[in-house]
Amino acid sequence: MDSLEQQGKYKHEAALESPQGPKVKVGGREVLMFASNNYLGLANHPEIIKAAKEAVDKFGYGMSSVRFICGTTLLHQELEKKISVFLKTEDTILFSSCFAANEAFFASLINQIDPSAGPSFIYSDALNHASIIDGLKLMKKEQFVKRIYPHNDPKALEEMLSTDQTENCQLKIIATDGVFSMEGELAKLAELVKLADQYQALLFVDDSHGIGACGPSGRGSADQLGLSGKIDVLSGTLGKAFGGAPGGFLSGKKELIEFMRQKARPYIFSNNLPPMIAAAAIKVIELVEKSPELLIRLKHNTEAFRAGAKAKGFKIIEGDHPIVPIMVGEASLTRKFSQELLKEGLYLVGLWFPVVPEGQARLRAQVSAAHSTEDIARALDILESVGKKLGII
Repeated sequence: MDSLEQQGKYKHEAALESPQGPKVKVGGREVLMFASNNYLGLANHPEIIKAAKEAVDKFGYGMSSVRFICGTTLLHQELEKKISVFLKTEDTILFSSCFAANEAFFASLINQIDPSAGPSFIYSDALNHASIIDGLKLMKKEQFVKRIYPHNDPKALEEMLSTDQTENCQLKIIATDGVFSMEGELAKLAELVKLADQYQALLFVDDSHGIGACGPSGRGSADQLGLSGKIDVLSGTLGKAFGGAPGGFLSGKKELIEFMRQKARPYIFSNNLPPMIAAAAIKVIELVEKSPELLIRLKHNTEAFRAGAKAKGFKIIEGDHPIVPIMVGEASLTRKFSQELLKEGLYLVGLWFPVVPEGQARLRAQVSAAHSTEDIARALDILESVGKKLGII
């Protein structure tokens, strides 16, 4: 702990004194929030709060059980159907988080396979989310061959697929984030879809930062790239654009999802989500479907913030996602930058190793549809002032 503090890498937590929104109260004062996954500004939407309250009145607070014993309500089943229709998949299964969903997916499939009948191969992007990395660690090493391909490099992946000895292969899985959470960068899904088809592999996409934030209808990175319905398995979360509460899911072929209900340990052995979360998430999907202006506003705000940050002289990772990484480099300077911004009224958190590669520390700005034009202008002015003070620009 002392070493982390001395290196400027110790992570401190600031307690919010208000609901999540474009502005929050911290330490008795109001500041601009640019560190939240609240992409559509729905974390404190009155219709969602109303839906949650009504569910508490009807179904109570918690389930006190796992799904197959007595932990399922009509709301949970309705939410699974809603997600499936929204994502154009056959079926969906809920988990306590997307982290749990990702861990469950790989272990449930691979650990059921008899390795004596032939190997299985998993090809994972080098910058995939920690939940995919940890999901692979839960599998028995003798059950599969793990291949890490260079970040967002379909050509390198194809070389692996073409040279690996997979004649007797039982299962091949290509695993990627839809949107890489530290970069705000979309995966090259069109190429990955082609490779999965060509080499008879299952394409798994964690679209936690895509669903609700990308595409003309908010259906995620596949929607943005014209590939809706063409991904074999999607994982996602209720914790970002979909209102910000706990909860995750896997969505895909009916047989695969039914298999998860029977074999996924985080599903079988963990309590189900409270009914109020399911009810609120149903309302979120309804709002996204009937409120295209939310996505239009998010896109406009994202473009304005990205252009403004570049004009001020900051180095950002290019893209069009509301995640806007502002590159600093040194961990201790990044932490100091974040602390000084908060003093000036801008809540923007720094990230460093092991969350991002060593030497690539950054501030991860996250834009919301709830931000006003004035919020964005004020945030950029604070960034410029503190950035000049610290010699970053």
